[in-house]
Amino acid sequence: MNKVNEIKEGLQHFCGSEMLYQIPLIRTRFTDGLKYLANVANCFWLIVDVSVIAKSLLNRSHFITIDFKRLSEEKQDQIGYEAEIIYSDGNGAVFETHRYNFTDFPLEELRLFFVNNTLMLPSEY
Repeated sequence: MNKVNEIKEGLQHFCGSEMLYQIPLIRTRFTDGLKYLANVANCFWLIVDVSVIAKSLLNRSHFITIDFKRLSEEKQDQIGYEAEIIYSDGNGAVFETHRYNFTDFPLEELRLFFVNNTLMLPSEY
């Protein structure tokens, strides 16, 4: 099984969270599913980045959806991809879009929720 399928399969097992973890300094909490994702996809940077931005948007909405999407295919001389992350209220109101010129995040798409200072997978909401 390749890495992407392994990650997708693993993410399906998270429903709710028995434990909350906290990012030092910014004090954002995150769930078991995000801890799993950070470990298997080596993407703690993603959890920190989206937490900082989502916290800055709390004055706009108490519920924030975070949609990661890869934009370009891997190039032969490049190990990563371009991507964008869209922050919205989940009902079509987009607050911010951030573009990444390079990422090695293995999934093509990922949706996260930020509620009550906690970052989580939709299945953990």
